Amino acid sequence: MDKARLDWVISGLNQHGLTKAEDVFLKTASEDFDRNQALTEKQEERMEALYKQKSQLTPDKNRSASNGCPKKGKPRRPGGKTVF
Repeated sequence: MDKARLDWVISGLNQHGLTKAEDVFLKTASEDFDRNQALTEKQEERMEALYKQKSQLTPDKNRSASNGCPKKGKPRRPGGKTVF
């Protein structure tokens, strides 16, 4: 994981309500990355899983609350007869 991806994931997670343990994990992972310029594979997996979990809990702000696709409208009737 590179620095840009790490910053993006952390900023996304900070928008959600984190537990104290999750917050401590994020700070520790960020400090480890600053020291070693890399995270362990286990840290990366945990961070990605945490991000997926938190992002699924909050609804998408751009999507409406309706059941899904919009309903079909009635077809338009053609206009009157065209006279040439």
